[in-house]
Amino acid sequence: MESTLTNHDKNVATVLHVASFSKYFFPFGNFILPVILWSMYKKDGEYIDHHGKEVINFQLSLFCYKIIATMLCIPFFFVFGVRSINTWDIFWFNHISFNVEEGTRFFGFSVIGIILGLVALLFFAVNITYTIVAAMKANEGERYRYPLTYRFIK
Repeated sequence: MESTLTNHDKNVATVLHVASFSKYFFPFGNFILPVILWSMYKKDGEYIDHHGKEVINFQLSLFCYKIIATMLCIPFFFVFGVRSINTWDIFWFNHISFNVEEGTRFFGFSVIGIILGLVALLFFAVNITYTIVAAMKANEGERYRYPLTYRFIK
């Protein structure tokens, strides 16, 4: 896309995207390593600066989406997972109550586990797929913008 790009610029932009996989080796590596690399090389040009911002914005967006998904699963934990002696009255209005009995607790934890597992698998697939696509585009000299990303850093 840009004729003034050097191989160094393309390689640094590619490494910025791939550096987000460092989270599989140490905690918060998907933030720490790209931020370090971006701050070291952003003065080299607008191309590297663009890709550095994209990596950080995408990782922050995924982190926020994971927090929201976890918060949405919390009600399932309280409805199906809270341990009680015999029953637990959740709603009580004019002598009508919805009771969660002992037998449903296992079902509730299963539902929570399945939902969280599917959400984690979805986020894993999205992260891997879009990061590889972005790294390939950066290596080809194209400016890539991650989809589903809120731009925290502009």
